[in-house]
Amino acid sequence: MTKESKPDRLRQMGALNPKPEGVRAPWFREAGFFDPLDLVQVKYEMLRHARKDGTNKADAAALFGLSRQTYYQAEAAFERDGMSGLLPRTRGPKSAHKLTGEVMRLVEEHLDANGQLQARSLADLVHARLGISVHPRSIERAVARKKKR
Repeated sequence: MTKESKPDRLRQMGALNPKPEGVRAPWFREAGFFDPLDLVQVKYEMLRHARKDGTNKADAAALFGLSRQTYYQAEAAFERDGMSGLLPRTRGPKSAHKLTGEVMRLVEEHLDANGQLQARSLADLVHARLGISVHPRSIERAVARKKKR
């Protein structure tokens, strides 16, 4: 069994700093606790440096190889959620939010008698009856998930 390296784990989490060479803070250059590959640690130290050491935000961002925009995003996330706000998040919808129970009942009622799926016509039906635009592929995935259960 091979042991995963820290960079591999950071990459899987989405927390691998894509530009570790841009981190110029001296305490990150010395081997030890601070790791320029760890984007969460880099962002936290950038915020701490500006708040506690009095460095202005633009200079703090530059010292840690990040943009001012990234500084402000990290600051807002940290104020809102604390350390967990600095963790990477998946973007976009977290579920099939258009495929409510009502939509799925309509889809299930109109599946072919043999259970065949005509996703495009079902999407048109959902739009006509409920006024909701749903991509045919979303319907296909939802029906497949329901069959798995």
